[in-house]
Amino acid sequence: MSEGTAGRPIAETPMIQRTRRPGATVLIVGILFVAMIGLSIWYLSRREPLVIQGEVQSRTFDLAARVDGRIGEIIASRSQDVPRGAPLIRIDNPELLAKERQSEAALRVAEAELARVRAGFRAETIAVRKAEIDRANADLTLAQKTFSRTRQLVTLHDAPQSQFDRDSAALTLAERTLEQARFAYNEAVAGFTREDLNIALAKVESAKADVETLKALVDQIVIVAPADSQVFRIPVEDGEFVLPGVPLISLVDLGDMWVQFDLREDLLRDLKPGSKINVRVPALGDRMVGLEVRVIGAKGEYTGWRATRASGDFDLRTFEIRAYPTQPVEGLRPGMSVYTDWGERRS
Repeated sequence: MSEGTAGRPIAETPMIQRTRRPGATVLIVGILFVAMIGLSIWYLSRREPLVIQGEVQSRTFDLAARVDGRIGEIIASRSQDVPRGAPLIRIDNPELLAKERQSEAALRVAEAELARVRAGFRAETIAVRKAEIDRANADLTLAQKTFSRTRQLVTLHDAPQSQFDRDSAALTLAERTLEQARFAYNEAVAGFTREDLNIALAKVESAKADVETLKALVDQIVIVAPADSQVFRIPVEDGEFVLPGVPLISLVDLGDMWVQFDLREDLLRDLKPGSKINVRVPALGDRMVGLEVRVIGAKGEYTGWRATRASGDFDLRTFEIRAYPTQPVEGLRPGMSVYTDWGERRS
């Protein structure tokens, strides 16, 4: 320690502080360098999240008519909840209704014909056929006598040969008439044949088929809901003419919803029906929803290209995955997106 002019010691502390500052700087720089190296190692070694996105799907019904006609009435309205069997749209087709009545009349005629065949001939018809036999017998007797007299006269040359020929033809006609009368009488007594019965039965069955066909078409005049659902789209208007097969109304079954993922085959490891997946739904405030895999596509439908280092470049097939909510989710609707970190997908 040195002395000043007044005999006071000169302090050396500032000099000591000035000599320590470079060492502190080096220490800070070293700490920062180590931190940067640590952060770099952490960044390079950390797992990159693999975010998989899916979409909520539901069972959808696109209903079309099997008949043509004009839209008579649209009973349901958009976004309306409809129960199973509820009428939705009515089609006007008066020609089809007339054909149905015509087929029903043809069925009644065929059934009446079958009843007549089964009942056989009436007693009055049999009596008429018996009377025709008696009349044919009387005509035959008269023809035989006339022929006998004419033959004798021709032999005595008292009658011309032409008269003999006419009486001979009349006798032959009387014999044939009697034979036909007997056949008709036997037919009336025996009734219709088995072939006649089969023909009548076939006519009834054909008429019934026509009635059932037209009735099925008439039932399609009113479009009904196949299940409890909600009306999604009605692309037709009142009075519009529609053809068979043209969609008239679309329904969505909100009770049967699932989440569909399209995954590359290299992401299907350890995934099987029954696997659990936790996803988030942005539309519901990033709410966590548990899903259960129930369907894994049996065959890849398209390819998603991805290069590999080990075996060269090749295409990876994409499979459709359907996962159903493990419990009802309020507010979940078709079309909503979901996402999950595939590395942390398991519950």
